[in-house]
Amino acid sequence: MKTDELVTLLAKDAGPVAPKATARRFTKALGWGMLGTSLAMVMSMGVRPDIAEAVTLPMFWMKLAFPSLVAIASYHAATRLARPGMRLELIPGTLAMLVAAVWLLAIVTLLNAAPAERDDIIFGSSWRSCLVSIPLLSIPMFGAAMWAMKGLAPTRLALAGASAGLLAGAVSAAVYSLHCPEMEAPFLALWYVLGMLVPAIAGAVIGPRLLRW
Repeated sequence: MKTDELVTLLAKDAGPVAPKATARRFTKALGWGMLGTSLAMVMSMGVRPDIAEAVTLPMFWMKLAFPSLVAIASYHAATRLARPGMRLELIPGTLAMLVAAVWLLAIVTLLNAAPAERDDIIFGSSWRSCLVSIPLLSIPMFGAAMWAMKGLAPTRLALAGASAGLLAGAVSAAVYSLHCPEMEAPFLALWYVLGMLVPAIAGAVIGPRLLRW
């Protein structure tokens, strides 16, 4: 059977696709996933006790904005990869620019710090907790994003899984920032990025098996 004949046969009885079905499905997943991740953070860790003071500091908003922007970019990537033939366009470049900007700020911070202070700036007092907590907190969002992707028609399965995982990791990192006491750019550039990459890699590995249709 020729490819054109197969496509015609498959599409013969297909009904119309509801407008904005992809956006609605991912919006629902994002809502439930964020709720699950937020509840997990509040119940297991709690919001930092000095949050009222922290919100007056520019670095607090930088720490919240970075993963939030990564989440927005990965959300758009996931919604595109959930449909056949959609290009990512500027999304990979946007993600690269976000990481590059944070790394540039981290390098400037380290260059301006005394050598004896650099280890504390990089590792803080909670790098192990950060590296474990972000992937763990991402589990509700990871499951929701995979559910959204599974109900659509991804064709690049590893990349689709990675985008869903990065969305989960970024949402988790943004939520975790409300608990995290660290306020230095090098800590954010290293441990938050690694924490977000863990679910992204997991998604790339699981995607070809879980998202097959």
